[in-house]
Amino acid sequence: MANAPQSLSPYPVRPAVLADGPALGVLDRATWSTLHAVQPEPQPPYAPFFDERHTPADFLVAEADTEDGERHLTGYIHLGRPTPLACNSHVRQIQGLAVAEQARGRGVARSLLRAAFAEARRQGAVRITLRVLGHNTPARALYASEGFAVEGVLPGEFFLHGRYVDDVLMGRSLT
Repeated sequence: MANAPQSLSPYPVRPAVLADGPALGVLDRATWSTLHAVQPEPQPPYAPFFDERHTPADFLVAEADTEDGERHLTGYIHLGRPTPLACNSHVRQIQGLAVAEQARGRGVARSLLRAAFAEARRQGAVRITLRVLGHNTPARALYASEGFAVEGVLPGEFFLHGRYVDDVLMGRSLT
């Protein structure tokens, strides 16, 4: 994602680099929640954040300045292709989004989404999709406010913490 555009928000967004891996791993574990996770809570020893299926080229990161002037990662978005098929290479899929607790409600996720839209367009995509758990009302509201519409629901697709949860498919045009 080299040359991904900067966000105009107070949270600059940039392409991830390999050196971001440890900080992203910490952020990912800190933001794990039953609201959005279908995998069990991560336990030590932790796998590296980046691997052969999750490379820095697939991620954009948001940064924030601390009181002492240092920059730290405050969020990430994982943008990928939904399948390796050429017939849907015009689609990108958001495959993960996380924002540090202390930065929530301040526009970080919105900045990441908008940067992902720009990056997907730069890659030639004309459509972007995502999947969100039915009970994740805050995420669904954010996505709807950014132009995503529900395009399908897989009722009871996951059994999480003693109850069935819907898998909601959302998408929007990038043109």
